[in-house]
Amino acid sequence: MPAKNSSSGKKSSSARKSSGRKYSPSAGKNVETEMREMKKGRLRSGRSGKKVTSRKQAIAIGLSKARKEGKRIPTKKS
Repeated sequence: MPAKNSSSGKKSSSARKSSGRKYSPSAGKNVETEMREMKKGRLRSGRSGKKVTSRKQAIAIGLSKARKEGKRIPTKKS
């Protein structure tokens, strides 16, 4: 008879990802607002004042504003 393998496909609890929220709901609202502004063509970037056309950039601006307001957001990866 073959010996049973100890790893039967189940992961240990420490290897599992936590199911907690990454961003607070109010931070999501900030991102939503910035996305609307971008779609209307009103969203401008910081110093240059150029119009934002990238979806990723609009999200980054929304998260940045939420961070400044002290909402729960993970720290930036540098």
